Amino acid sequence: MNTEFASANLTAGQLNAIVKKIGGYDRALRFLRDELIAYEPPRLWREENGVIYLSVTSDGTTGVRWVERLEKKGFRISSGAKSLFCTKGFEPTVGITTEIAIIKETNYPRRDIVFEALLRRLREPNAEVVCLIRELLRDEDIWYMGLHSLAVKHKPIKDPLGMECLLRISVLAGGSELDTTYPLLGAGIPGNGRAFLISQA
Repeated sequence: MNTEFASANLTAGQLNAIVKKIGGYDRALRFLRDELIAYEPPRLWREENGVIYLSVTSDGTTGVRWVERLEKKGFRISSGAKSLFCTKGFEPTVGITTEIAIIKETNYPRRDIVFEALLRRLREPNAEVVCLIRELLRDEDIWYMGLHSLAVKHKPIKDPLGMECLLRISVLAGGSELDTTYPLLGAGIPGNGRAFLISQA
């Protein structure tokens, strides 16, 4: 009988990375109990030089309708994000295809990501791309990319208190949520987030 561990040639760091890819300790245990399955997701994106690219096309959905549409599909939306959807700062478009560039924080120090976006001549997308991305990607897709948080660098929207906010998708061990953060170089984004700038290419 072969008693050699399948993980014998893996380092502790590689084992830790596998657990992170699965989604953390609790999800790793669920995987061992066959409550989760490993899969090769369809390639809805491509990765080049540490930057992930994907495309989304707008369909004129208003902020209020986005709340209904995403919640009907089981996506959680924070009260703060819902309030932004209901402001005039959330302006839907129709038939606009945007190529999104996701710059990973692991590849660029946080202080350099905005500068990197400028070098790449990336532009701010419409805030609605957050909803389009959330609908396009499952939590498992985002984990598979090696990401925990996607903060979108769109034109800030003022909340009911007059604070300028950005929308983001958080996929953490406690569950995923479409919520808000502040635009000051990614302030408020969890330190283990793997991307905090999304711009239009």
